[in-house]
Amino acid sequence: MENRTQPSGPLTGMKILEFAGLGPVPFCAMLFSDLGADVVRIDRPETADGGKADIQSRGKRSITLDLKSSDGQKTARALAAQSDALLEGFRPGIMEKLNLSPDALLKDNPALVYGRMTGWGQDGPLAHTAGHDLNYIAITGALHAMGTAGQPPAPPLNLVGDYGGGALYLAFGVMAALTHAQKTGVGQVVDCAIVDGVMSLMAPIHWLRQNGMWNADQRQANLLDGGAFFYGTYACSDGKFFTIGAIEPQFYALLRDKLNLTDSEWDNPFDAKRWPDLRTKLASIFAAQPRAHWQTLLEGSDACAAGVMDMVEAAEHPHNKARQNLVEIDGVLQPAPAPRFSKTPGAIAGPPATPGADRDAILKDWDVEV
Repeated sequence: MENRTQPSGPLTGMKILEFAGLGPVPFCAMLFSDLGADVVRIDRPETADGGKADIQSRGKRSITLDLKSSDGQKTARALAAQSDALLEGFRPGIMEKLNLSPDALLKDNPALVYGRMTGWGQDGPLAHTAGHDLNYIAITGALHAMGTAGQPPAPPLNLVGDYGGGALYLAFGVMAALTHAQKTGVGQVVDCAIVDGVMSLMAPIHWLRQNGMWNADQRQANLLDGGAFFYGTYACSDGKFFTIGAIEPQFYALLRDKLNLTDSEWDNPFDAKRWPDLRTKLASIFAAQPRAHWQTLLEGSDACAAGVMDMVEAAEHPHNKARQNLVEIDGVLQPAPAPRFSKTPGAIAGPPATPGADRDAILKDWDVEV
């Protein structure tokens, strides 16, 4: 691959084998690459080149293998024998049909961490059925809690399921298993299901409900779902939007001061019966000025406030610019590696992998003979 840089980050020296797929696995593998791991992706022979805008493929190397052939399976098995961890996102049973089951690969490499990413999990009544992010989060209670009162639940992009409950839990699980393997020499399978991860993410909301602080039957009727007038999004006069999250008393007091909310009707913000009326009144206040006005007045204060940026605007926000949260590489605007490390900073190791372009280098570097 052209223009590759030296790996940088706390995972430098780690070898990750990724079986090409969609959604959570490529994103999870990108996170490993950003933090220094050598990520080798096995692509199908017919895989199209995603081009320089294929952000989730950045920093990786690619080899194409026909996994239905004995030669392809043999090479994949040899690569797995040299890997610290493997990431796959096929339906349950597919890797077994390809003679690449956990039992087979852990026999070759007892310290291997075998990461399996699915929507429903490796077992259960729905394990072998198709689904997408929206379906997975539907059965967890998360989707029901999102959206406007009286309207169908609103899809939260596919961030909650695929990437929050999926990719990030896969990365966490694989790193936990790698820590165990380094201590004991014993690898294992990580069964990462999106439904499991999203259910785990719901723990704080379950806590609120158990303590009588959350109405599970209604949307936009609770503290953090847009019900509370002091925690939500408001339209501005220019058609843009602004957020406030002044939950704590001292932050709410500052918001009142800056917006000149002196009447006694604002004195008891946690009186939920008053929320709809106060939200309407606050909406009229924000609707009177453009977003920039509210940014100047409230952003940067402890009123817990920020303007809503679109994806392109976000790159120009002073805070994002100062932290270089978005970078442009070969004309492609993309998020910078995260999180940040004081001693071993991560870095984008190179442009997106071209399917099959790195075969010879991979086999040489990983000491694989075919």
